[in-house]
Amino acid sequence: VQLQASGGGLVQAGGSLRLSCVASGRTFSSAYMAWFRQAPGKEREFVAGIRWGDARTYYTDSLKDRFTISRDNAKNTMFLQMNNLKPEDTALYFCAVRPFSISYKGSDYTYWGQGTQVTVSS
Repeated sequence: VQLQASGGGLVQAGGSLRLSCVASGRTFSSAYMAWFRQAPGKEREFVAGIRWGDARTYYTDSLKDRFTISRDNAKNTMFLQMNNLKPEDTALYFCAVRPFSISYKGSDYTYWGQGTQVTVSS
C-alpha cells in the first residue's frame, strides 16, 4: 500500500485547510484509514479515522468540532477538512491505513504516508 498525503501549508489562525491522502497498491477488504499528527517535541496523536466501507468516522473528542474526515471511494482518497485552525494545530500530519478495526494508536498501523506540514500562525 502506498499513501500520498498533501494539502498542508501555512495558514493564519482561524483559517482552513483540506488535507488529502491518496491510496494505491494493495487494498484491504475492510480498511480503516486515519490521520495522525506530530508536533515538535510531542508524541504522535490520533486525529480522525474512517472506515472505508461505510464511511463511519472516528474522532479525537477535542478536534471533532473543527475537523471533518471523509473519503472519495472512486478516487481512493481520504480527506481531512480542518476549520478554525489554531497555532496548536501546527504539526506534521500523516495518513495511515490498517485492516479490520480502528485503532487510536499509531503503532498499530503498518502503512503510512510521508506527512504533510501544517503551520498555523497566530
